[in-house]
Amino acid sequence: MPTILIVDDEQHIRLLIEQTLEELEDDGVEILTADNGAEALEIIKEARPELVFLDVMMPKMNGFDVCNTVKNDLGMKSIYIILLTAKGQEFDKEKGRECGSDLYITKPFSPKELRNKAKEILGLQ
Repeated sequence: MPTILIVDDEQHIRLLIEQTLEELEDDGVEILTADNGAEALEIIKEARPELVFLDVMMPKMNGFDVCNTVKNDLGMKSIYIILLTAKGQEFDKEKGRECGSDLYITKPFSPKELRNKAKEILGLQ
């Protein structure tokens, strides 16, 4: 069963993304959520989701550090990580690339864009 993890410390953002992707559950996709980086890392280690929507600015562990740990320290290169952040400066985008993110999307984002990207990544088109 394909799995998506949504990580954001703001509940309304998590809920928006979850509602945006809920139609994928009809295709057998499981949706998990976390509200901080440390919790996200534990879920990633255990559930090994195919796709992670990861906020950058979070308590306990930021998204850059989570991404770097998953991609570089743990070597989980097959997990597709999309960083979602209000930080849109080129410096931040470069930091996202350096930590191993597959895509960098700035807030506000298009829910339709997220859904279409998730479908593409999971091969549900």
